[in-house]
Amino acid sequence: MKSLSASQEKRAIALSSVGAAIFLTGFKLLIGIQTNSLGILSEAAHSALDLIAALMTFFAVIVADKPPDEEHNYGHGKMENISALGETILLIITCGWIIWEAVERLFIRSTHVEATFWGFFIMGTAIIIDISRSRALSRVAKKHHSQALEADALHFSSDVWSSLTVIGGLIFVSLGYPTVDAIAAIIVALIVLFVSYRLGRRTVDALMDRVPAGLSEKVEAAIKAVHGVEKLISLRVRPSGARVFIDVTVGIRRTIPFEQAHKIMEHIERAVHSIDTAIDVIVHADPLRSDDETIVDRIQMIVANKGLRAAGNLEVHYTNGKYLVNFTIEYQKGKAFVEAHTIASELEEEIRAEIPAIEKVTIHMEEYSPSEIVLSDVTKIEQKLRDDIRRTILENKNFLACTDLTLLQEGTRYRVNLVCTVGKSKTVEDVHEVLTEMEAHLYKKFKQLRRITIHAEPG
Repeated sequence: MKSLSASQEKRAIALSSVGAAIFLTGFKLLIGIQTNSLGILSEAAHSALDLIAALMTFFAVIVADKPPDEEHNYGHGKMENISALGETILLIITCGWIIWEAVERLFIRSTHVEATFWGFFIMGTAIIIDISRSRALSRVAKKHHSQALEADALHFSSDVWSSLTVIGGLIFVSLGYPTVDAIAAIIVALIVLFVSYRLGRRTVDALMDRVPAGLSEKVEAAIKAVHGVEKLISLRVRPSGARVFIDVTVGIRRTIPFEQAHKIMEHIERAVHSIDTAIDVIVHADPLRSDDETIVDRIQMIVANKGLRAAGNLEVHYTNGKYLVNFTIEYQKGKAFVEAHTIASELEEEIRAEIPAIEKVTIHMEEYSPSEIVLSDVTKIEQKLRDDIRRTILENKNFLACTDLTLLQEGTRYRVNLVCTVGKSKTVEDVHEVLTEMEAHLYKKFKQLRRITIHAEPG
């Protein structure tokens, strides 16, 4: 048998409650008029209220399941809460009428009440139906987080106790105490008022977006457990019908690449959904300056925030209690020197202002082309230049070999890419120093070179 969808199951159980309420209302009203029992008549009014509530629930479930639209971005789930509030108001009005009528019978006018077999039969039948309906509604309400169905289940469960109270009143009527029937009616009304209070409080809480007890703590713990989350800045929870909407802002290291930060946010979403799949979560990340950021990290962030290309060859030297910083920035090709120099000067001032421990900042400026550059491979053509570059490199005893040399021509200047072998006993710092010195030597000797890229391999 094909299983029902959540929407179909909710509508089916709501419609069955409408049928049960119609049957009970008619039957109780018939027997109440026949016996003139205010207890049974009050139960008939209560069931009539249940019928209206069941109809409200049925239509509320239909509306609440509609998807979000331009006018209702969060969906229509609040319709279930509005339906529950309407049920509460109807309950209070009915209880007021029952208590008024009961007081009149007790102190103002007397009314003949008959305790017949049918009175006991209808109330017993009502108890059986109410128990079955309450359990079925409660099961589906919990399964699909439906407050409207939960309110309906609460109605039917309260009917069980009020029906038992009426039966007790009829027993006393049969023993010659007719006033007990009116007292039973008041007790029924008080039970219903208590149920109304519980339902009304839950409904108002939902309409006021009160957070379900314990949910914020669970969500907070799940978010903080995600690797990469440095700080939970804010958390907002908004229930709406069967769904819960969560807006969370977390602090993530500002030095983390955007793609990695996005993955952290995805992990947060999965962690929250592990608590409840009905949660709709939106994650916002704020860049966070961590306590263990290095000077290099801070300089790179300043450069990036200025909209410049990431600093290259960044070196930080410590001497006499102060730091000396050297690095390269790239500016767009064709930019005037004066403008580029102004940008570099502003950058230097910002770095010194943010990091007072830095005494001197030296910035080397290079231009770059934002689009792909068309280069000509002239390795085989420019044999003399190629051989001269290789010979110059091998004159340095730190280099054991020089292979895979490529010459790319850009206008009247050249780009050099090559692989050099160095001693495997050297440290990374040693290799970096050797390569830096060689690049500087090549630039000085071969003025036609525009860019040199040396890849080192252990020999």
